Amino acid sequence: MRYFIELSYNGGAYHGWQNQPTAISVQEVIEKALSTLLKEVIAIVGAGRTDTGVHAQQMFAHFDTEVGFDESQLTYKMNSFLPKDIAIHKIFKVKPNTHARFDALSRTYLYRITSKKNVFNYANVLYVKQDLDVNKMKLASKILFDYRDFQCFSKSNTDVKTYHCTIMTADWFFKDDELHFVVKADRFLRNMVRAIVGTMVNIGLGKIEVDDLHTIIKSKNRSEAGYSVPAHALYLTHIEYPNSITLDD
Repeated sequence: MRYFIELSYNGGAYHGWQNQPTAISVQEVIEKALSTLLKEVIAIVGAGRTDTGVHAQQMFAHFDTEVGFDESQLTYKMNSFLPKDIAIHKIFKVKPNTHARFDALSRTYLYRITSKKNVFNYANVLYVKQDLDVNKMKLASKILFDYRDFQCFSKSNTDVKTYHCTIMTADWFFKDDELHFVVKADRFLRNMVRAIVGTMVNIGLGKIEVDDLHTIIKSKNRSEAGYSVPAHALYLTHIEYPNSITLDD
């Protein structure tokens, strides 16, 4: 049987989602917990590979097992077994060929910025003390819809077959005392969201103009784009799948 796990995690203590040879990852911690509780070696495949320090409000992974178990009971046991910064929300059966990564229709990320210094949220939000021109940043976000090749925002020397992504949502808005950037696409390149945000912060600070974003994207050159903002304020918030992936009882 193939199962999906829906989970969330605070990425502050982890070197990203994917297993690392010399550092702790979210994937490793979950695999150890599953293997211990099911009494067999379990490997999981995640819907994506969040970088070191990035959080996930919603993440999915799949695993295969022939061991029978009650899904709600295993969810309860996993939450008792796992550290406080990883939570399992649901474990459910899916069709045997369903893939957590390749069957995802879209992914949505949130980046949080604040201009007010707050000792209680500094670990979760980027503090920018300078004034940002949010109107210019909103105009810049609309330019993203004109393109599909986002090599300029991709981490260098990555092994990908294409730099093409279809962006479905991209906008800046205020929520209470914070400035939020939400971006949704069918796929993302490594470091892509953080590079986009860094470039738009430069636009908001007046370091570059809105129309310069066209030149940056067309250049396909990472060095032309802005800096990568810190990971601690980035959240994977939603992953969408077809309704057809679930297994009818």
